[in-house]
Amino acid sequence: MPTSLRIVTFNLENLDDKPGQSPSLADRIAVMRPQLQRLRADVLCFQEVNGQEQAGQPRQVLALQQILQNTPYAGYHLAHTLTTNNEAYDERNLVVASRFPVIAKQQIRHVYALEPRYRKMTALPAEAEAKEVTWERPILYVTLDLGGNRKIHVVNVHLKSKVPSSVSGQQINQYKWRSVAGWAEGYFISSMKRVGQALETRMLIDQIFDTAFAANEEAFIVAAGDFNADIDDVPVHAIRGQVEDTGNPALLQRVLAPCELSVPASSRYSFLHLGKGVMLDHILVSRPLLAFYRGTEIHNEILPDESGAFRTDVDFPESDHAPVVAEFELP
Repeated sequence: MPTSLRIVTFNLENLDDKPGQSPSLADRIAVMRPQLQRLRADVLCFQEVNGQEQAGQPRQVLALQQILQNTPYAGYHLAHTLTTNNEAYDERNLVVASRFPVIAKQQIRHVYALEPRYRKMTALPAEAEAKEVTWERPILYVTLDLGGNRKIHVVNVHLKSKVPSSVSGQQINQYKWRSVAGWAEGYFISSMKRVGQALETRMLIDQIFDTAFAANEEAFIVAAGDFNADIDDVPVHAIRGQVEDTGNPALLQRVLAPCELSVPASSRYSFLHLGKGVMLDHILVSRPLLAFYRGTEIHNEILPDESGAFRTDVDFPESDHAPVVAEFELP
């Protein structure tokens, strides 16, 4: 009997349960739990899942566990990012929830791509020497057992946003910059972090391919998450690895295919900014997995646009990202 495999990426927009927060977790669950049920997912890649603390316990993703209650995902296997204290991060964890057992989990940050060094040119006072530039979020790499001697490699990412990074002496406050050059340098540094994360993701994927080819295994690979980049931007190009970019047809089997291209262009967006739809959330898959691909859904019918004036999170308990679903059918 064929195995249905529905893979989802969904940025939950700072899912938390802080006292006094508005909207409350209950408000968010009322809107988002039906969204999750509609997905009918087998594997879910979540981003922006905050951690919660209980007395005497390590920090856990309790808010996520609450939203998954009374859904088909309540008993799913969970794998999430961890601090060096072996507990969930306070903010913006990556989580994989899976119907299939977890064989292995890795958390990768500056393992394949070491920290570049950079001297800020507009900083006040001026920086005397180059300093390491690190990206805040790791990659979550989970291997799942599909049964029948098959496994799938799931790479969950949340790349750096386009919000400018801080530059000493160049910011009047969080939203106001002292100079255009200072803002531009902060924007450049964020771009460096985002592309650096994409490079490290691609290096990891190449390693997965190497291992699969050496073992004569099917390389079922999916890279999913919030890329903070559209399909034509550098980070997505770096992870896809098209022959059009490398110029080398011998690398054909290492290309990842974006599932979203099955969706008509008019509906192909997962985020709204000032009324314009952009596709920031992607599911990219290897050719062996693409052979069993059936289609993609982007659940953006009532996606809120929180970027306009006087529109705050208080008014929108749902996420500002639409979930994306890619469906496969394995024989």
